[in-house]
Amino acid sequence: MDQPTVGILHPGSMGAAVAACAATNAAAVLWCETGRSTASAARAARFGLAPVAQLTELLDRSDIVISLCPPAGAEDLARMVAEHSFAGVYVEANAISPVRTQRIAALLEHGVTVVDGGVIGSPPVGGKTPTLYLSGPASATERIEALFAGTAVQTSVLGTEVGKASALKLSYASFQKTSRVLVALAVGMAREHGVDQELIEVASRRTDSYLSEPQYVAKTAARAWRWGPELEEAADALAAAGLPPEMLRAAASTLARWHDVKDDRELTLTDALDRLAHP
Repeated sequence: MDQPTVGILHPGSMGAAVAACAATNAAAVLWCETGRSTASAARAARFGLAPVAQLTELLDRSDIVISLCPPAGAEDLARMVAEHSFAGVYVEANAISPVRTQRIAALLEHGVTVVDGGVIGSPPVGGKTPTLYLSGPASATERIEALFAGTAVQTSVLGTEVGKASALKLSYASFQKTSRVLVALAVGMAREHGVDQELIEVASRRTDSYLSEPQYVAKTAARAWRWGPELEEAADALAAAGLPPEMLRAAASTLARWHDVKDDRELTLTDALDRLAHP
């Protein structure tokens, strides 16, 4: 199979790193610089992505397009693609509900093959090896498997039904991210009564307890701007399945208290807990 040209629609920390892995088996990996920040441009350059001036050029040249963006922007990006004459494979890899994924697939049904994707794990840098779960037409998922063969991005095909990969991603996120929020609340309450160190000591006696990793609270706070919308998507998916969504909506509301510390690498546990108690 000839090497495809790939377009990445949102070179954020995950998108740029995933795109860089795709470059191993692609003729080129493109990104559109119009409307993007200097930070995005620097990130894309660091990962060796090739800039184009307009989305039209990216779509005209690309055989495969990967959408990896904050959940709120997923459908707007898909609409922009639908307005052009793109006729390749569109990988909808955002953390959105299966219903939204299927809606995007319907939006792009004319001439576009949609593959549902969900990334579980950290960006593929520094030895990290996330898994890109895929569902959709077999011929298209095979192309995506080939694109990432031999790279730090592992792939796993869940079947041909669009929505399965999104469902797996949100099912995992609903546990993993909400658990981190519960740690912040537990440590915050314990600190208020001067027993936070004792709480951590109790938790450390148990294996694989998030509560024994309070230092992760600061990382949770810095990622809240992304995690909150993901949990809202997961809550929507729960509601659609007839399950109660209130727990995840409450976790998303808690994360919103950290809205002003986006990607703050200098944030400490004390800072994060202070902001949680006094937003």
